[in-house]
Amino acid sequence: MAEKVTRELVVIRRTQITDNMLRITLGGDDLKTLAPQQESAYVKLLLPQADSERPLLRSYTIRYQRDTEIDIDFALHEHEGPALSWALNAQPGDKIQTRGPGPKKLLHPEADWFLLLGDMTALPAISVNLAELPQDVKGYALIEITSEADIQELQHPENLQIHWVVNPRPSGERLLEKLRSLPWLEGQASVWSACEFDSMRTLRQFFKQEKAIPKTHIYISSYWKLGQTDEGHKLAKRLDNEQLAE
Repeated sequence: MAEKVTRELVVIRRTQITDNMLRITLGGDDLKTLAPQQESAYVKLLLPQADSERPLLRSYTIRYQRDTEIDIDFALHEHEGPALSWALNAQPGDKIQTRGPGPKKLLHPEADWFLLLGDMTALPAISVNLAELPQDVKGYALIEITSEADIQELQHPENLQIHWVVNPRPSGERLLEKLRSLPWLEGQASVWSACEFDSMRTLRQFFKQEKAIPKTHIYISSYWKLGQTDEGHKLAKRLDNEQLAE
């Protein structure tokens, strides 16, 4: 479960990583209480609302952590929600409250090979997972990006291939099409996947019905839903989980 600790952090700088990825670096005295090695864990941003006493909470991955700073990357897209609006307007010296971090979502360490899939919202977590894998492992990472200009240099094992899937409108079909074009490696795969809601369901069906990946060796989640607010996405996830439990 996520820690209930609330910290007030300060915007240190903003960096345009690629055409459609913005990095906000946060610091402040409250970071001294953040445990080390929290990269790929998520924090919740508390976004004040003018018409409500309760802030909106939005979850974002810690991309990098240093002694006095953390980096949070924001995927830029046409539907500007409260968190992205805050990031686009954030200036050095601005303050924001955060809650967490929540637990890391990791690959299963006991596997013959590793498969990571996701869109730009999952790129920070995928990047950390790739960097933390042992250097002698094999596998694939399939990352859906808005344009070729969004390709990043990522640290990864030599025998794990990275495939960038350029698609301005995310869809699980494009990721699945690319995955089907690659040889399915021998042995037990450990799968990590996070993306848009409908894309997640497409991939989940493939892994469950065609590849029979055991629950112990798969993490699959949606980070957002096309055409929906965060609240609409959460409702869709809840109904989906209820349907799975039936």
